[in-house]
Amino acid sequence: MILIPAIDLKDGRCVRLRQGVMDDATVFSEEPAQMARHWMSMGAPRLHLVDLNGAFAGKPVNERAIREIVDEVNGEVPIQMGGGIRTLDTIERYLDGGISAVIIGTAAVKNPGFLHEACDAFPGHIMVGLDARDGKVAVEGWSKLTGHEVVDLARRFQDYGVEAVVYTDIGRDGMLTGVNIPATVALARALTIPVIASGGLTNLDDVRALCDVETEGIMGAITGRAIYEGTLDFVAAMELTRAREAAIRNGN
Repeated sequence: MILIPAIDLKDGRCVRLRQGVMDDATVFSEEPAQMARHWMSMGAPRLHLVDLNGAFAGKPVNERAIREIVDEVNGEVPIQMGGGIRTLDTIERYLDGGISAVIIGTAAVKNPGFLHEACDAFPGHIMVGLDARDGKVAVEGWSKLTGHEVVDLARRFQDYGVEAVVYTDIGRDGMLTGVNIPATVALARALTIPVIASGGLTNLDDVRALCDVETEGIMGAITGRAIYEGTLDFVAAMELTRAREAAIRNGN
């Protein structure tokens, strides 16, 4: 299982929200590109970017900061990117600009045909982001709750050809209350594609709990506030995941 540091962008700065509320943002860096370099220096195998303004606006907003991050990373690790991705042109621009995979959220739910077209046009580069509260999917920067069940949509999108599902429990995101392991495992068991857990990761105990269920189909976890506020030692967490991987390889 891999740990993926999150760099959430609002007004060109690296922030973290609580439960997706834009007015409840904590600024952690004025220089997101340097934050990307920091996590890479700590051994991050991948980075997770979110254009928060874009998620609400329905179009890219923080492209300058994204370009600076991509330039800083310079292909050393993959970058997955979400927020405000609503057109094939936007996807093409991001992929051509150095993003490894795009995450489609609101547009996938509101316009499944667009997601299908994206998977056909950019195979191997499309993930879907499903953000939920009490099992129901939310859209538009988590501001609107739909009647769709997470598992039902995930199965449908799996058939379209998405590479992975990024699953976020909105009620836990940015709250440091622990990962919703049962819901994440239930989703992973319902699919054949990998699930990336998001929302609530707090400490090494959460990492251990995720490692214990990795074989259910959970390929990684996104971590944000915990590593910024220090409740999770990222280096220690990376060592833990590597040790677990070695044990699995050795049949222990």
